[in-house]
Amino acid sequence: DPCRNFHCKRGKVCHADKQGKPSCICQDPAACPSTKDYEHVCGTDNKTYDGTCQLFGTKCQLEGTKMGRQLHLDYMGSCKYIPHCTDYEVDQFPLRMRDWLKNILMQYYERELDTSGFLTEKQRSKVKKIYESDKRLMAGDHAVELLLHDFEKNYHMYVYPVHWQFHQLDHHPADRLLTHSELAPLRASLVPMEHCITRFFQECDGDQDKLIALKEWCHCFGIKE
Repeated sequence: DPCRNFHCKRGKVCHADKQGKPSCICQDPAACPSTKDYEHVCGTDNKTYDGTCQLFGTKCQLEGTKMGRQLHLDYMGSCKYIPHCTDYEVDQFPLRMRDWLKNILMQYYERELDTSGFLTEKQRSKVKKIYESDKRLMAGDHAVELLLHDFEKNYHMYVYPVHWQFHQLDHHPADRLLTHSELAPLRASLVPMEHCITRFFQECDGDQDKLIALKEWCHCFGIKE
């Protein structure tokens, strides 16, 4: 099979011609496998697609057009009304996000006390110091004042989770810069629950070069180093 190890980018599939030469052609959106409701996605055109296959197949067919350039995955789930993010809400966003990242690492660490898995040995040793601190807040929906107080009092516990999330996203390539596509997995899954995340990332890009450097990322989360 000439297509066996032939890679095509999202929205395209491999097709072999009569001579057996493989090439990439646009995925036919109508030929995408059927999906469940929870696999639906919302495009930046505010249209619900049955899944990412249908969305990226449609984008491929629009290649070279203005609509094609503007069409991206907006968020996971069917399109719905996303409320406007106020100045007050975007100011509070880093507090909740920092707490959320810290709690994710705590959960990974607890899960791996008996078996190694997601975290590397170096990561585990860093998270262990945070985990063993009896000052840490238990996971939950905390008041803004409490989150702010804990950040000021236990600042050192929040530095690593913020750095860790950046490096989890920085993979294509790993260059200490986050592109739109590298941010997409985190952003797309959180938009329905955190309507300020889009504005937050836009304002993180201080020099407006469409890339978020590690320094800009840390500044957004209030990390000084």
